[in-house]
Amino acid sequence: MTDSRADRRPLAIALMGPTASGKTALAADWTELLGTEIVSVDSALVYRGMDIGTAKPDAALLARAPHRLIDIREPHQSYSAAEFARDALAAMRELAAQGRVPLLVGGTGLYFHALLHGLSEMPEADPAVREAIAAEAAERGWPALHAELAKVDPEAAARIHATDPQRIMRALEVWRLSGRPISDWQRATQRRPFPFRVLRLVLAPRERAVLHARIAERFDAMLAAGFLDEVRRLRADPRLHPDLPALRAVGYRQAWAHLAGETDAATFRARAIAATRQLAKRQLTWLRGELDARWLDPLADRAELDVARRRFLGR
Repeated sequence: MTDSRADRRPLAIALMGPTASGKTALAADWTELLGTEIVSVDSALVYRGMDIGTAKPDAALLARAPHRLIDIREPHQSYSAAEFARDALAAMRELAAQGRVPLLVGGTGLYFHALLHGLSEMPEADPAVREAIAAEAAERGWPALHAELAKVDPEAAARIHATDPQRIMRALEVWRLSGRPISDWQRATQRRPFPFRVLRLVLAPRERAVLHARIAERFDAMLAAGFLDEVRRLRADPRLHPDLPALRAVGYRQAWAHLAGETDAATFRARAIAATRQLAKRQLTWLRGELDARWLDPLADRAELDVARRRFLGR
């Protein structure tokens, strides 16, 4: 471990945690206390017009705690983890140059990994190859392409679900462009030290039942706030369809299907809450791999969190 006394890198704090874990309230308090800004690490908040279903901060919260990297893309546009890492690091450097401590807040593991650990150098996206793969998927189905991936890169296929078209496409694209499995590329990359020293705090309730209750309560609040009307507006945009990365966000896919007449209201609610629980489970699994992160309950351990912040910052 790096000796903090000799480590002259600027400081940053990462508040990581699953959805509905209570990150936002603590982050807003700390943003005001430190006179800084939040760098959002949330793949859903980047999209304009997706506000209620993503629990995007409202104007009052943004006035208290300014956020970077929200509302920077339209839902039909792409935004990769590599683009996020570039933009987040630029925001962090700008804040540090102003003498402020960047506050990274979110639960998108891929974004955190891309920023803090780097991404593998591998072939860039090729529109022609992607179009060919999409055409094959339309004819044969994504499970068939997942089976093809399992033959050339069983390691990647084992961690990519057969219903995840974006990642299946990328893995097959890399294989077809380079003749090397994407897993090889990911292992071969040399990582550079991250240019900030980061206090990594995982915010999660100790009891899973508490998190599940928060998820259900928050989803019901979203419904009361007009979530279905928000999705109706999205459905009216001819550029949008449920296979876009933006609309695979939990809640949106289920709402899209419900508004298409595929489910009744009770089934829609149950499926959306179940999908959010599954997201939280995946997030917690990823967070357990952050070995130098400290786990605390944002409510029960508030005093301990404040002590950790003060010790890290030396103030």
